Amino acid sequence: MSHANARLTVHGRRLLVQRVRFDGRPVSHVAKEMGISRQCAHRWVKRYDEDGWAGLCDRSSRPHRVANRTSAAVEIEVLRVREDRRCGRDQISRDLGVPARTVSRILHRHGMPALAALDPITGEVIRTGRATTWRYERDQPGDLIHVDVKKLGRIPDGGGWRVQGRAASVEHQHKKTRIGLDYVHAAIDDHTRLAYAEILPRAAAWFTDHGIQITEHPTPHPTPTPHPSPPPPPPPHPPPD
Repeated sequence: MSHANARLTVHGRRLLVQRVRFDGRPVSHVAKEMGISRQCAHRWVKRYDEDGWAGLCDRSSRPHRVANRTSAAVEIEVLRVREDRRCGRDQISRDLGVPARTVSRILHRHGMPALAALDPITGEVIRTGRATTWRYERDQPGDLIHVDVKKLGRIPDGGGWRVQGRAASVEHQHKKTRIGLDYVHAAIDDHTRLAYAEILPRAAAWFTDHGIQITEHPTPHPTPTPHPSPPPPPPPHPPPD
């Protein structure tokens, strides 16, 4: 992938080759037009001559050969110790004389699960990792609507104290003045992932307009059930005759 300040993208490289090889223009002139050096332009033209249009795509910066890479025999021994003893990277590093970072890379390269996911006796995987390819969702739209409420402070007209400063803010001079809060209600359909957000809770009618009939909507902020009011006190007894 090209970095953020790259002068040439894949499209720019193709345009460079088009002007040089097909239009017959000098490389120096085209390089000046595109804001790159002549060396850079010659490099992409040469790559096109060697590999064609596919040579203009981004390549991995990983080297083809690593002279000091851990040998296959050492990797096999690391995996064997991990499976037999079920110990961590530090213990494997002390037993085999391999750096702990190298042990971590070997275990990750071969997809070895973490020790926390293994049964301590049998060594079988009993816990799943954080990443999963299974997507949880209901079968029909409207079967479940996730509702959440976000509390946000209101901003006065013309900006708050960050724009006007605390000294010039009317609310700062009168501390008893309160602007208040807005409660943004967000609702997401579990099946379609259709989302709706508004300060006022009119999400049910909005989902109905889109053909989704809500049947269940759990919320992390349930409305408290009001307690029944106590019965009125009995009337006072009449005074004795």
